[in-house]
Amino acid sequence: MTTTPASGPRPFTVPTAQHRTRFFDHRIPSLYAGRYEIHDRQILKGVDGDDRVLDATPQPFDVIEPRFSIDPGGINARFPAPDAVGTYSQILPHLNLDAPGLPWNRPLGPEYPKPVPSEPGAPHPEPPQAVPWMALLLFREDELPEDPDAVGSVTAGTVRDLLSSQLGPGQPPGLPSESLREEEYEERCATVLVPADLFDKVKPLPVEMGYLAHVREGGRPDATVAGSDPAPDEKQLNGVVIANRFPAAEGGRHVVHLVSLEGFDQNLTAPAPAEGVRLVSLTSWTFTTEPDSGIGFGDLAQHLATTDGVTPRDTEELRLRLPVTAPANPSAPQREALDRMAGGAVALPQRLETGERTVAFHRGPLTARPARELPPPGPDAVRLESSGEALIYLEEYGVFDTAYGAAFTAGRLLALSDAEFRAGLLQFRSAARSAVRRLASHPQPDGTVVTARQLTAPLAFEAFDHMLLDDDGTRFTRAVDQAGPQLRAGLRRTATTSARPPRTAADLRALVGQPGLANLLTQAAGDQLSTVAGWLDRLRRLEMLGFEHLVPDSRMLPEESIRFAYVDPDWVRTAVDGALSVGVGHALDADLNNLATSGGPVPACAVLIRSALVPQWPQAVITAYRGAGVVEPLRSAVYGTDIRLLLYPRVIDRFELCEPPRGICFGIGDVGTIELREISGDRIGYPKGEFPKPAGFRRFLRPGDTDVLNVHGDGDALVPALARAHGIQQLSSALFALQMINAPQAQTFSYRP
Repeated sequence: MTTTPASGPRPFTVPTAQHRTRFFDHRIPSLYAGRYEIHDRQILKGVDGDDRVLDATPQPFDVIEPRFSIDPGGINARFPAPDAVGTYSQILPHLNLDAPGLPWNRPLGPEYPKPVPSEPGAPHPEPPQAVPWMALLLFREDELPEDPDAVGSVTAGTVRDLLSSQLGPGQPPGLPSESLREEEYEERCATVLVPADLFDKVKPLPVEMGYLAHVREGGRPDATVAGSDPAPDEKQLNGVVIANRFPAAEGGRHVVHLVSLEGFDQNLTAPAPAEGVRLVSLTSWTFTTEPDSGIGFGDLAQHLATTDGVTPRDTEELRLRLPVTAPANPSAPQREALDRMAGGAVALPQRLETGERTVAFHRGPLTARPARELPPPGPDAVRLESSGEALIYLEEYGVFDTAYGAAFTAGRLLALSDAEFRAGLLQFRSAARSAVRRLASHPQPDGTVVTARQLTAPLAFEAFDHMLLDDDGTRFTRAVDQAGPQLRAGLRRTATTSARPPRTAADLRALVGQPGLANLLTQAAGDQLSTVAGWLDRLRRLEMLGFEHLVPDSRMLPEESIRFAYVDPDWVRTAVDGALSVGVGHALDADLNNLATSGGPVPACAVLIRSALVPQWPQAVITAYRGAGVVEPLRSAVYGTDIRLLLYPRVIDRFELCEPPRGICFGIGDVGTIELREISGDRIGYPKGEFPKPAGFRRFLRPGDTDVLNVHGDGDALVPALARAHGIQQLSSALFALQMINAPQAQTFSYRP
């Protein structure tokens, strides 16, 4: 098993259905929200030759769109989710709106000054074609005077109160009175006071606001992914607004406000007034980010696969075995010991039944190499009656291999400790023995003639069945005709039985061994057998075994490690034999055990993960492959808090750990990079490489300790740097969103013989 680092190329499996996701820069309305008048003028030529102007009465009308609040039902999604708790310090919060054009349905200011070039002689970047009138602002605890705990507190009132500064300190939005309808003054709105210095630190520049909003289309399954279907699906369009600030790495509570910047045009490029600004909060939500330890999903997964983040771990290191250092020139006994340890065995002290003490090789059902196949038990095979008979003696070296002896004992002890299983096992044998005796007494013990009902129903039912069926029903007709005279005469019918030779125990055992009758006996003991078979299937899936049976030495699975193993089917078979050895009174009981040995599938291989990934990402997506097909696990279980076991019915050749899906979100990876994505051709959106190099995203933050992203401001801005990385002059807002997608990180382990 070799590994493929998360940062390198990974095997790609084409999904059965593809979903199209496209980004568009903006959605400019044909008519902005506001107040309008229609003026109609006609010019007529008079008889005297002069023009006469006729002006019609102006017709006012309003284009009404949300302005001071939005319908909560129109919010499709928020990330992080409201009241969520997690590590979000690398995520830019965003809001998904059902109305795709809502961020652009109002104009925000006329012309804005172009930003100063970041490099001498560089051309001024052109501002986006449209500037949204809303922005998503992130605040931490102790930043907002009216909400120091960042719980989402706002000051509510009417629009009239807001514009007349009746809601508290802070400059209200400068909205022209002619732009307001009379009924708007009485609308309710929520407001938040932002101090001047804080507003100046977190406010987006007008040229940046266009990059922090876009339109997203999430297409139907099997939607065309290329340019042959350019028209967007109107039902799948959503407006997306992204924050320009990362949550605090040290953790804490945060509040996000979708604010209206209408009326604050001049304050976006000039310092805020000393009293601060009172912004209209269209909607808000809170979340809590936990302290960032600096180790994320990608770091942990990459450590499982590599030694230094790049070099894949050696194949033998990923096998479930005890790490040992071999001597330079091992002797024959040492080679034998090393070979067994390489297969997953450990050397443990052993005490024989005679009281002698020695050393033995021991292992559980999981092996580092395929186990040597034992001969299957034949019809004349000697049955094991004790764990001692399952011991393998290595005569040349004078030690035992206790693997199968331990399996027999484990199965027997589990059976003895489960009262329900013991009772079910005895009931199954009792029903099977009864069915065998009834079958042996039948004149034609053939599975094609005898039915399970005849073996389980009362004898009177069986006799009545014979009367109905024998001689095409003539026996039944004759019995009905004779019944009346015989009753009047007082005659009683005596049963006659033909002389049959007595059945011996050997005959019964021979009957059980006939292949054609096994299914019949199984049906006869149906309910009782199902209880036993279900319990044994759990044993086959290793459900009831303690972790010490799976990993006999903790050094085989150290902290922050992943190990791959085979499952020894003979070990599992021996454990089943040990469970069925309980309560065997005679040879017939042992023969009847064969009816219960055919059950569910035995796992073929296992994956063990001991890592902080297990408790911290319990919803991680784990996928196993054999060839191009996905192999579903027979069982997935967690031991303790940080160990996960996965069992598969076939030996897999590829294993993938993937961060839990969270929808599309925006941000950076664990190591301070983003994944550049192709922006042209037929591979739009495919990974292109990590950015920046060397890793480190702090260079793209504004000065200070506010974690505000320098999207397109002074200094080292992100958008120009991304454009240079792609070799283009300008990056649109849709392309910027594509680059900032924080996709779930994945780590692949591939088997290469």
